[in-house]
Amino acid sequence: MPELVIGTHNRGKQREMEALLAGLGLRLIDLNSLGVKGPAEEKGNDYVSNAQLKALAYARATGRWVIADDSGLEVDALEGAPGLFSARLPAEVRNGIAIPSRTDAERRQALLRLLAGRPRPWKARFRCAVALAGLAGSVDIAEGTCPGEIIPEERGQGGFGYDPIFLVDGTDRTMAELSLEQKNRLSHRARAVEALLPIVRARLGASPV
Repeated sequence: MPELVIGTHNRGKQREMEALLAGLGLRLIDLNSLGVKGPAEEKGNDYVSNAQLKALAYARATGRWVIADDSGLEVDALEGAPGLFSARLPAEVRNGIAIPSRTDAERRQALLRLLAGRPRPWKARFRCAVALAGLAGSVDIAEGTCPGEIIPEERGQGGFGYDPIFLVDGTDRTMAELSLEQKNRLSHRARAVEALLPIVRARLGASPV
């Protein structure tokens, strides 16, 4: 059975990837089971570059095919921020010094503080780039976007990250109010993975869904 490593230590992303790749006839492997610790460096200038860096780094570390992603939240009222720094948005700034955030909840509250006083709606979008990398250095990329808006109160118990304050366009629900099945039809990551699936099948000899 062909093997594919899911290149993330984020348990929420891992669950989504496992569901999106189910039915391909692949053995899906997580990094922890291979003893790969710590995140790969993200020094790229965009989501595509970071996804490539992560996928290639984990492919070298594991000796297997790897799928990895980079994603971010872009808010129009903040001129596209936090963007690439979505997972590293400071909890607050004191005397000009950024205090690192430790949890998703701290990042959500920090974002809402930045938006306070700005006129609504706070239009936004999630963006994602997914990379498939092999040991020979080949990298295939696909991208996906999910439009919506930021709301000032948290709703829902599912998802992770900014999901509880992200209202998905065309619905009356936040990303955190969607079931995993619903999210995996609408999300930026789902759309990127869906676009990459034909390449995954071709590269790994996976079965059609």
